[in-house]
Amino acid sequence: MDVLSSYNLIIEVSVVIIVSFLFSSLSKKTNIPAVLMLILLGVGLRFFLDYLNVTSINFLPLLEVLGIVGLIMIVLEAALELELKKEKLIPILKSFAIAIIGLIASAWVAALILYNLIPEMTMQSAWLYATPLSILSSAIIIPSVSGLSIAKKEFHIYESTFSDIVGIMMFYFLTGKLNPAEDDGVVGFAGNIILTIVISLIASYAIILIFQKIKSQVKLFLLIAVLLLLYALGKKMHLSSLIIILIFGLVIANMKLFFKGKLKQLLNYEKAHHIYHELHIITAETAFVVRTFFFVVFGITIVISSLLNFQVALISTLIIASIYAIRFVILRIFVGKDIIPQLFIAPRGLITVLLFYAIPEEAKIASFEPGILLFVIIGTSLIMTGAMIYDKKRNSKAINKATQNSVDNVKWKAPTIE
Repeated sequence: MDVLSSYNLIIEVSVVIIVSFLFSSLSKKTNIPAVLMLILLGVGLRFFLDYLNVTSINFLPLLEVLGIVGLIMIVLEAALELELKKEKLIPILKSFAIAIIGLIASAWVAALILYNLIPEMTMQSAWLYATPLSILSSAIIIPSVSGLSIAKKEFHIYESTFSDIVGIMMFYFLTGKLNPAEDDGVVGFAGNIILTIVISLIASYAIILIFQKIKSQVKLFLLIAVLLLLYALGKKMHLSSLIIILIFGLVIANMKLFFKGKLKQLLNYEKAHHIYHELHIITAETAFVVRTFFFVVFGITIVISSLLNFQVALISTLIIASIYAIRFVILRIFVGKDIIPQLFIAPRGLITVLLFYAIPEEAKIASFEPGILLFVIIGTSLIMTGAMIYDKKRNSKAINKATQNSVDNVKWKAPTIE
């Protein structure tokens, strides 16, 4: 049976998308992340391919491309939903502080665990392996928090997006340290970020002003192609390319804020807003499809037997425990006592896998078990699932109690005095 024939591929791709849609619907009812279901689907497909004796397909290049495109779409989708208002400045800054402190603290503790428990692991390599394990997965979080209150939902969108961007910048900063000739230090790194922001703003203004004048109905994929091109060129120029995507999304989502004074006269707000509305839809759809195939392909590539390794279980459990211990302290400091379910919404996912495969050859450690990644991803996702189910039941009880009290108050009548 040729699973890669034209018609078979069409059938397989169509079935995976349909199943992914059903998983999303099921996820909303059960609070089980659709990502876990997609990974399990991929594992099932791996067994099916082995049964058909199809073992010659190399999925890693496809996984990398899907990961990059998925990352761009997810960050753009998140940026398009962020409103920049004065009253949201404090929540944004608080989310940024929690994201960056949590990232660095989690990476530091995870690096110590890896350094002490894995033979041949150097501290420099430990930091490179620990960084992907310390980044929140916006690919899992953003679709999962839709049922939370507006304030908590926005917090998770801000935090996971900042964690993605800062985590990736931190990872490539650490890889630069491997080659002293290319290492520009902290000053050069800061200059790189400032340059990226300037280029991002110029490109964002130019794209919006140009695309509002394009009369063709077929221009949204052209816009996405331009963004992908800017991201890839930014990478070639060693810029922090995700900032380009984030800033473009923020600019087009908050045009009234960015187009003021003389710039306001150049903007046709009605046409530009129409582009924003359609871009929001197509970005969400594209992110859904790319995320689907990324996690299915990831499921196909993983080795389940590695989860049964005692060292994998020990290291993964220690890393997971450190994630929530650090998160508890940070949230209590910045948020207060109301930290449920936020405390447990800290899954790892797409970025973790993508950056793991981007670790340079000179930093790779043969004794590191990839099963640690899978264990941490599944473990943090299951913990998030449990927290979301608990929060849903807690809210339902609170609503039922409030409703019952309201009914009782209506039924009760004050005694009349004759």
